[in-house]
Amino acid sequence: MTVVRTEHERGITTLTLDSPATRNALSGVLVGELADALTRCGKDGDVRAVVLTHTGNTFCAGADLRDPPPPEAFVGLLRQIVELRKPVVARVEGHVRAGGLGLLGACDIAVAGEAASFALTEVRIGVAPAVISLPLLPRSDPRALARYYLTGERFDAPEAVRTGLLTASGDDVDAVLAPVLDGLRRAAPEALAETKALLTAKVLETFDRDAADLTALSSRLFSSAQAREGMTAFLERRDPAWVV
Repeated sequence: MTVVRTEHERGITTLTLDSPATRNALSGVLVGELADALTRCGKDGDVRAVVLTHTGNTFCAGADLRDPPPPEAFVGLLRQIVELRKPVVARVEGHVRAGGLGLLGACDIAVAGEAASFALTEVRIGVAPAVISLPLLPRSDPRALARYYLTGERFDAPEAVRTGLLTASGDDVDAVLAPVLDGLRRAAPEALAETKALLTAKVLETFDRDAADLTALSSRLFSSAQAREGMTAFLERRDPAWVV
C-alpha cells in the first residue's frame, strides 16, 4: 500500500502523507515514496507548486523508530525539497515532532491550523536534532531553537510562527492557504523557480558545508547506548533511565 497520495488541481500537486497508523513517521518506505513523488513533480510542466499535507492528527511524528530511514536518505529528501525548482508549501492540521520539523523547515512556505503543536523531542530519546538543523538553523530564530532543541518542550502554532518555523497560522488552515495558492497560480513558472533559488541559496550552502558531518553525528548518536535506552523507553511508554 502506498503511503504518499498524489492529487492535482489547477497547477497545484498535493502530496499527502497517508500512514496515520504510524502517525506518518519517517520510515524508509515513506521517505522513498515522497522522494519519488517530488521527482515526478519536478519533471511535470503542469505542476506550478507542491502542497505537502497529511491524513490523521499528526503531520509527521519524526523518525520511525521501528524502521528508520538511513540518515543519508533523509538528508537527500530534505535537500530535494529545498532544491526543487517549484515552491513547496506545507499544510499542517495536526502535531509535528522531531524530524517532521525538518520537513517544515525544508518547505518554502508552511501554514498550520491553531490546533497544531510542535516539539523537537530528540534529546528526550538520547539523540540530537542533527540533520534537520540543515534547513532549520538558517531559517529560524536561534534563541527559540536553543530553548526547544535543549528542552524538547511542546509549543503551539502562534509560537511556531514567531520563531520562523511557520509562515502563518489560523483557525481555518485552508483559509490561510487560499491567498498563498492563488499567488502561486498567478506567478510565472520560470520566475518562481529563479526566485526560489535566490531564497534557498543560503540553505543550500549549509547543506554543502555541514551535511556530511551532521549525517555522521546522527548515525553515531542513533547507535549509542543512550539512544537504545531512550527509544526502548519511548516504545514502552516509560521514562528513560536518566530522568531525574
